Amino acid sequence: MSVIKNKYPILERDTDKLAVIMANSAGEKNLPQKCVFAFLGETIENYASKIHAIKIDEYESIIRRYPVYKTIYKGEKVCFCESPVGAAASVQMLEFLISRGVNEIIACGSAGALLDFDENEVIIPVKALRDEGTSYHYLEPSREIGLNSKAIEAIKKASNKLGLKYVEGKTWSTDGFFRETREMVKYRIEEGCIVVEMECSALAACASFRNSVFGQILFTADTLANLDSYDRRAFGISAHEMVLKLAFEAVTM
Repeated sequence: MSVIKNKYPILERDTDKLAVIMANSAGEKNLPQKCVFAFLGETIENYASKIHAIKIDEYESIIRRYPVYKTIYKGEKVCFCESPVGAAASVQMLEFLISRGVNEIIACGSAGALLDFDENEVIIPVKALRDEGTSYHYLEPSREIGLNSKAIEAIKKASNKLGLKYVEGKTWSTDGFFRETREMVKYRIEEGCIVVEMECSALAACASFRNSVFGQILFTADTLANLDSYDRRAFGISAHEMVLKLAFEAVTM
């Protein structure tokens, strides 16, 4: 029996890798193995236009379509795309990409600083606290998940090559954007989290389940370090092209 039952539904899962609805029912494998998976909004579309990248596929959700582009970087084929925000939505798209041939993924996106970081600092998560629901459909319950060591090393090497300073640490992946209360933020900081975002632990769990390599680059945007005065800052917009370049370097290491 593949279904593992529990008193709490969020902790129940099925180990069977086949589902009633699969991400790629046609079985088409049209994407490069390497992929940059970005939470960078219009930066992806602008970059694709700037380098004359080719649109080779698209992920269709209920509300919009997400183009998937292909380019050649350092002599290697790399696909790249914008991801929807949130654990469940981003994992659906990751499933689609993996089903189409992707198996080495570097994600990049913003995070809220929990410590006294300047805006636009590069954070390499080595662990992610699983405070979202999606990851529990893929892996057995645990408090946190470690990210793939191969991907971490590739990001570090790429950062060094580009002369970018970085901080390694644990990120807090949460579904509750408006439930980051003062006491909860303090609690997460006490257990070692240095930034907060919404997808990392779920994406890492999905990639592990699908036998793919996944790593993530985060950059500090807003800050929750001062609990009495939340600061949105410029939300890290000026870091977009920098982390996108870093992601391409890392995925081709």
